[in-house]
Amino acid sequence: MEPRGLRRPPKNPEDPELALEGFYLLAAEAIRSFDGPLKTAALTAVVLPVDTDVNEEFGETDHLNVGGRLYALLFDTDLDLLVLTGGSRTTRFGLDFARNILTNVEVHGEWALITDFEQRPVDERGQPRERAADVMSYLVGMRYLTERETTFIVEYYRDGTGFTGAQMRDFFRFVEASDAAFRSTGNATGIRRAITLSEGAYGRPNPMRSYVYLRASQKEPFDILYFTPALTTIVNVVDQSFVVIPELTWSPLTNLELRLRGAALVGEQRTEYGEKQNDYRVELRVRYHF
Repeated sequence: MEPRGLRRPPKNPEDPELALEGFYLLAAEAIRSFDGPLKTAALTAVVLPVDTDVNEEFGETDHLNVGGRLYALLFDTDLDLLVLTGGSRTTRFGLDFARNILTNVEVHGEWALITDFEQRPVDERGQPRERAADVMSYLVGMRYLTERETTFIVEYYRDGTGFTGAQMRDFFRFVEASDAAFRSTGNATGIRRAITLSEGAYGRPNPMRSYVYLRASQKEPFDILYFTPALTTIVNVVDQSFVVIPELTWSPLTNLELRLRGAALVGEQRTEYGEKQNDYRVELRVRYHF
C-alpha cells in the first residue's frame, strides 16, 4: 500500500511486486553528498504531459503536469518530500520515511494530502452524491528480520479517498436490487449501471478506508536455494473481512521464476471480501527474464 505514490499507477496490495505499466515523462535529477548529519540530498523534477494520445489514463487531458521529489538521508533516516500539480489531477503532497531502529528492525511511514478530491458514492438506488474535500492518507509499518532469516511485516493503512462502510453497503444493496429487477422484469438498466461503477472506484483493490497488512516470509528453508514460502493477509478493519494468501516462490534456473499462490477470501454478506466474485483462487505463474 502506497499512499504517497502520487504519479505512479496504484499497486495491488495483494501483489505489490507485480510489474505495472508506467507513464511517459521527462525527469531530471541532481544529487549531492555531504559530511555531517545530512549525508545525501537529491532533487528530482518531473514533467508529465497528458493528452488523448499520451498518458490519457493519468487524468484529465490537455494538461502539462509537474512534480518534484526531495530526498534526504538525515540522521540515518531516509526522507522524501513530494508534490504534484498541473490540472490532470488535483494538487497533492506526500512524504515518507524509513529508519532502522535496530540492525534487524525497520520502521517506515507514508503520508499524503490530496486537495479537492472528488468522491461520488451512490445511495442504494444508485444515485450519486458528489462531494469534494481535502483528504489525507497515511501508512505506518514495521519490518522485523529474525536470526533464521524470517521476515515479518506489519502495516496499518488509512485511505482518505476510500469509501465508508455505510457507502459500500449502499452500493451492495444497489447491486442486489438491480439483480432482482433484472430477474423479475428483464430490465438491465441497473445492472449496466452497477457494472460501470464496479469498473471504477468501487472495483479498485481495497476500496475502503482502513486496512491491516501482515506478511511473513522465510528465505531458503531446508537449505533449498532460491526458495521462499510466504503467508500474507490483508484485513479490512471497517467490516472485518479479510484475505489470506499463501505462496511459494522458487528460481531453479537463472532468470526463471516459478510462483504458486492461493487466496482464501473470508467475509459476511455486504463486506468487501464477502462480496467478491470468488471465495478462493489458485494461481501458477512462470516468469522468464531476458
